[in-house]
Amino acid sequence: MPQQTYTTVKPRFIEIMDSTLRDGEQTSGVSFLPHEKLMIARMLLRDLNVDRIEVASARVSDGEKEAVKMICRYARQIDRLQSVEVLGFVDGHASVDWIVDAGACTMNLLCKGSLRHCQEQLHKTPEEHIADILSVVDYASSKGVSINIYLEDWSSGMKDSPEYVYKLMDSLVNEATDEHGMTRNNNIFRDSLCSSVASCIKRFMLPDTLGIMNPLQVIEYFRKMLKRYPQAHFDFHAHNDYDLAVSNSLAAALSGAKGLHVTVNGLGERCGNAPLSSVQVILKDQFNAKTSINEERLMDVSRLVESYSGIAIAPNQPIIGDNVFTQVAGVHADGDQKGGLYHNPLVPERFGRKREYAMGKTSGRANITRNLQELGLELTPEQTQRVTKRITELGDRKEVVTQDDLPFIVSDVLKHDVTEDKVKLVSYQVSLAYGLKPLANVKVEINGQQYEGHSSGDGQYDAFVKALRKIYKEYLDRTFPLLQNYAVTIPPGGRTDALVQTVITWQMPEGKVLRTRGLDADQTEAAIKATIKMLNIIEK
Repeated sequence: MPQQTYTTVKPRFIEIMDSTLRDGEQTSGVSFLPHEKLMIARMLLRDLNVDRIEVASARVSDGEKEAVKMICRYARQIDRLQSVEVLGFVDGHASVDWIVDAGACTMNLLCKGSLRHCQEQLHKTPEEHIADILSVVDYASSKGVSINIYLEDWSSGMKDSPEYVYKLMDSLVNEATDEHGMTRNNNIFRDSLCSSVASCIKRFMLPDTLGIMNPLQVIEYFRKMLKRYPQAHFDFHAHNDYDLAVSNSLAAALSGAKGLHVTVNGLGERCGNAPLSSVQVILKDQFNAKTSINEERLMDVSRLVESYSGIAIAPNQPIIGDNVFTQVAGVHADGDQKGGLYHNPLVPERFGRKREYAMGKTSGRANITRNLQELGLELTPEQTQRVTKRITELGDRKEVVTQDDLPFIVSDVLKHDVTEDKVKLVSYQVSLAYGLKPLANVKVEINGQQYEGHSSGDGQYDAFVKALRKIYKEYLDRTFPLLQNYAVTIPPGGRTDALVQTVITWQMPEGKVLRTRGLDADQTEAAIKATIKMLNIIEK
């Protein structure tokens, strides 16, 4: 039997152009300061290694020009000036001169990619618009500026006026083929000007400006474009109005697009653009494509843009959300312990992150045990059961506990209400009513004897402490310690609102200072726990 041979298909390289600083800034309420644009550009080029960045629109403002100058100075220092692009317009010499003055050398020229936009927005015929484009491109070429052509509203153009799209393209490339694949002349555009134009234009960028396409349409239209213009470099620019930006981007790559446009965190007008992080992992994992992106820095740039933009990342946003590598269900933790049964190719370490097991009412012992092991905490089965019970109680109150909170819960559960305590809180009741001082009724057991007291106070905890003071004074003839300081915080390292920590500083009668800590989801309860701990220390 002859030996079977396999042909290895070389993975395609897909160029990534990030438009966070231009298209992403069109997000409602988002406006980056010049130094913020520089910091984002530095991270995109240096740390994430994006192929290209679109940083601004020409002629917007003096601040915009200053930002472009700063970015271009930096890009020149690291030999990446060709990677910096600026959106320009068909406006004679104006955009080209603005871009040259800002220090950039690549213009993304915004042309009309649909007959409707050409006629109704510009009030020009296709021939007039084409002549204007050729004039701008020729002038840019004389200034040493490279051109990428945006066919704005290309998706509508392919749906409603494909002949207009082809006519525009025919004027900007050296060769075109008809529907039968035959090369044909470009008549009036086949002249010296057109030849210089074609050499100046590097890419044709095809936007779904209104976000109206689906993946099947992307495939159909891209195949038509590539059949007519097989040597052209096509980019695809997706919008997310139907939540299809990522799917459409993948469809474009599958159909022959050489570049994809993205934004960090999916920022962009209306519903945003294709998120860089999602496009990256889908290209690599689902399409076996190669990119230049350094995946380990995706989280860093996402957090930077989140901070500067003020647009929070959704917890369940793929790759970059807080919760995407966090599992709560106990069955998942159990499966992971038995061979990583709930892992997929999106392992968190790939993105500089780690898998976490958040704890709630569905956690179960396996989840909590896994977290304890990672922290190096060894508990007996009975102790683990008590900790699990406490976490379940918090879960019933709609609280989620992270691993950072776990040591505090363990300490609280194992040290509170143990049998050797000489002071035990039997019961208490605090009430709060509008216009009245809070009231507290307290019953405690001290060295086996129960005592009861009540009092009003300036707050619920104040009323509780005053009731205890009465018990110590009236029944035990002892001085109750003075409260020196009272601080309420989230436990150090904690990242949820599941628990609060109360640290109280006490002044003992003999002058000694004592600090005790209480932990609970309720602030008053946490303070009460800290107080009972203080009394036990005194008794011991």
